Amino acid sequence: MVDRTVLAHQLFTGISRHHLACLAQELAGPWQAGVEGRRHEARGGARRRAAGAGARHQLVFVDRLVATLIHLRHDLPHSVLALLFGVDRSTVTRAVGEMRGLLGVRGCAVPDRPGMRLLTLADVFAYAQTEGIELRLDATEVQVRRPAVSRGGRRAFVSGKKKQNTMKATVVAGSQGRTLWTDALRPGRMHDATAARNEGIGTCFQHFPDVKVLLDDGYLGLRRDHPGQAITPPRKPDKIALLQVHAAREEARHRHSSKRITVEHALADHKRWKQLTRWTHRREVLPATYRAIAGLVSDRTANA
Repeated sequence: MVDRTVLAHQLFTGISRHHLACLAQELAGPWQAGVEGRRHEARGGARRRAAGAGARHQLVFVDRLVATLIHLRHDLPHSVLALLFGVDRSTVTRAVGEMRGLLGVRGCAVPDRPGMRLLTLADVFAYAQTEGIELRLDATEVQVRRPAVSRGGRRAFVSGKKKQNTMKATVVAGSQGRTLWTDALRPGRMHDATAARNEGIGTCFQHFPDVKVLLDDGYLGLRRDHPGQAITPPRKPDKIALLQVHAAREEARHRHSSKRITVEHALADHKRWKQLTRWTHRREVLPATYRAIAGLVSDRTANA
């Protein structure tokens, strides 16, 4: 068994000790409520013994949180984490599942708004309209394992861009590169604009007409449907256009790219967590994992 103080270091967890303490304080209540709820369901009624009686947890709450963070940051196998914490592998597997679910539903933090978190795309648009923020939206793909031959829908995960089996995440960031929201992830074959539409971005544009979103060339359909709000780089002029027109277009594209680059920085922050470089686990668990990591990254950038 390794010293628990060493395992809680930022090099292992990816977050500072202060951030870890705040996270433990935030999640302790929901975790305990979930434990009591499962016990109540197993008993079929109220508890008969006093609180604190009975067997103790082999892995206390803080250690469960630290093990989950190490798993997300470095993708260590559950068997290795079990050896480090001196417990059985199944205990670590159950702990990671519990903590990942709690981290995945937290949402993203907002700068200078302690306690306020953005859970849906509508929340992000409402926040942007209130604060006068220009949003940046982009998609990234995470490589996943190829589905088995016997399973249907194998082609849905084949990305035309990556030429690999992937799942696609749509991310919204602010002007400073702070992550504000990420979706539930879609199969890699789905177009970027289609994934955004499925999350209800068209409805958000209608209800929040003052919000502008910077996009790349993959979202030309959104610019056509929502002119003035969905902003993409200018299209290439005709070949017979004057040199001044081509030069102005290149300058405009450069300005647009310079403003939109912050969402690329946000995506790079997510990919620093090893589990998002290549996903080797069950695909249905990836959405909760991505949202958990996005929430942790937003905590750090919101306080930066």
